Amino acid sequence: MQSISFHLAQDAVSTSSALWLVAGLVAGVVGSIVVLKLMGGQTLARAKASSERIVADAESESKTILQKAELDAEREIIERTRKFEEEASKSRDELREQEKRLTKREDLLDRKLDTLAVKEDSLAKASDAIQAREEKVTKRMAEAEDLVEQQKNQLLRVADMTMDEARDELLRKLEDDVRHDAAVLSRKIIDDAESQAREKACEITLMAIQRYAAEHTSESTVRVVPIPSEEMKGRIIGREGRNIRAIEKATGADIIVDDTPGVIVVSCFDKVRQAIAAESLQKLIADGRVHPTRVEEVVTQVQKEIGDRIIKAGKEAVLETKLRGLHPKIVEAMGKLHFRVSFGQNVLRHSVEVAFLSQMIAEQLGLDGTLARRAGFLHDIGKAMDHEMEGGHPKIGMDFAKQYGEKDIVLNVIGGHHGDIPSTSFYTPIIMAADAVSSSRPGARRESLEKYIQRLEQLQGIALDQKGVNEAHAIQAGREVRVMVDAQEIGDDEAYLVAKHIADKVSEEMTFPGEIKVTVLRETRAVEYAR
Repeated sequence: MQSISFHLAQDAVSTSSALWLVAGLVAGVVGSIVVLKLMGGQTLARAKASSERIVADAESESKTILQKAELDAEREIIERTRKFEEEASKSRDELREQEKRLTKREDLLDRKLDTLAVKEDSLAKASDAIQAREEKVTKRMAEAEDLVEQQKNQLLRVADMTMDEARDELLRKLEDDVRHDAAVLSRKIIDDAESQAREKACEITLMAIQRYAAEHTSESTVRVVPIPSEEMKGRIIGREGRNIRAIEKATGADIIVDDTPGVIVVSCFDKVRQAIAAESLQKLIADGRVHPTRVEEVVTQVQKEIGDRIIKAGKEAVLETKLRGLHPKIVEAMGKLHFRVSFGQNVLRHSVEVAFLSQMIAEQLGLDGTLARRAGFLHDIGKAMDHEMEGGHPKIGMDFAKQYGEKDIVLNVIGGHHGDIPSTSFYTPIIMAADAVSSSRPGARRESLEKYIQRLEQLQGIALDQKGVNEAHAIQAGREVRVMVDAQEIGDDEAYLVAKHIADKVSEEMTFPGEIKVTVLRETRAVEYAR
């Protein structure tokens, strides 16, 4: 019973365990399902949140990328715009530079056209002169034919000549003989006078020249300023040319910037302004800072330096000539002549030379050498301000020197050394002679090619206008003109009268330094042919 009960109990326990086991399995399955559902929901939620976060991050990153792309695009547009503006500005500058070059080339062409017009006028005048000579030759040939016919008629009337006709013929022959004798006597008197005067004049002049010799510096109306690079040309010109306009306005000189490499040209007839402009450019180029304000500062500084240099040059010249009692304004005016040239000759050095030559000539003639030296030194003082006042430099200089207490003898020399007023003392012709010696010696002066050609043409034209002249040639740079005359019309003695007439007319109508020699040549040729 007990074993049955034990077995029954054991069976009950087994059944109960099985039931609990089944129940536990069911509960585990249900719990697993619940857990799995819970875990699946959480996973789905996490996945959904992760996807939403990824989408948000993607949207944020896309926005960032878009903004960065927009910023990069804007920067690129700004950079391209800046480069385009720089290239456009550079193109505009190049166009302006080309326009300026074209303008200067047009000016150069205009000047060349003017020169060609002058040459055409000269050729037209030469053609007119040739035509006039042809007409004159034709007229003279007709006159010669008429003369031959008259001679024939006279020979035919010799046998039947009346008393009146014989007397007229005799008087005509006497007139020819007297004219010939007068020409011979005139030549003899002139030769004797020139021989005596030349001997004494040569002695005094050569002595003065040998005792004094000065160096001359030749300058021109332009001055070249070197530049280190072509970039400096653009800086000198400045934006739209404001720098170069500021320089020209401040100095009063023309600044020429052309295609010539490595240089800038300063052009001005006033040598003081030219020196100020050139030295100001040199300072600006060395400094490297070029703008209108800096230009004004540099020009003001250079003007002061040039002013000091003018006073220094005047004082040095006064000390060199050993003159005393000159007013400071006169000393300053003489210093300005250091920057003035006449036919390429420095006027201050010319004045010093004339001062010493005048002293030596005056002392040889027994006059006051110190007074002559003072007058010779001041004779061209009017050239220091003749571009600022009306009138010729002799009158301007005389009025200026009178204002500062110079003597009447010195005033007469200043006003009359070119013959503008009559001479009232011996010193005026002495200074005139010294002035001619200083300016006419070889190498002292130079003149432009156009003026040189015009002077030669004028010299030849004066000689060709004389009766009996066949040819005329200017030689030795216009210092001599050789004239060929018709031997049938002009005799040996009459050739001297032709030379004197030409010399007188040249002196009256032409302006020239020194003297011009007139040589008349007469040649008789006897030609015959053997057949």
